[in-house]
Amino acid sequence: MPLSTGSDGKKRCFGNKPGQEFYADYHDREWAIPVYDDQQLFEMLILEGAQAGLSWETVLRKREGYRAAFHGFDVQRVAEMSDNELEALRENPAIIRNKLKIYGTRKNAIAFIKIQEEFGSFSKYLWAFVDGNPIINKWQSFEEVPVNTEISDALSKDLKKRGMTFVGSTIIYAFMQATGMVNDHVAECWLHPK
Repeated sequence: MPLSTGSDGKKRCFGNKPGQEFYADYHDREWAIPVYDDQQLFEMLILEGAQAGLSWETVLRKREGYRAAFHGFDVQRVAEMSDNELEALRENPAIIRNKLKIYGTRKNAIAFIKIQEEFGSFSKYLWAFVDGNPIINKWQSFEEVPVNTEISDALSKDLKKRGMTFVGSTIIYAFMQATGMVNDHVAECWLHPK
């Protein structure tokens, strides 16, 4: 299926429908661009987990709400959040109010800190799964893009073993795309690496 063209004349993998300008902006400025900063990686890990069962567009629209609710994704502060604080977030319409996802954020923060302590940074741990370099794919159409790979399977399994939740292989592959560990811009996309 050919890519649609945005109002600015650019073909994108997603974000070209009317009213999706913010989604196009995410596609152009963030998606598939390598991220090495631990705080940004923690944010994307939590947001991708929050997406489970929902659309990524829905989660992106609540991103600022998440930043406010979870202390700007300061992993130490999130790890120290009390049950009372987490319970209060279940009434917060600015985020997805799923109890397991809310409590999972603290659980993942605790595991994230342990990984930082073991490897020096979460980034070092994470990027070792792709030998430190983004995987550049050459898909012709978005239909060819997988929902998981052997690498996302391995990373998911290891994160679960380390105590994380909402890190299934499909969520982790989306996380890998979002953080530039893998570049899945398709051939027709204006950002496809030529």
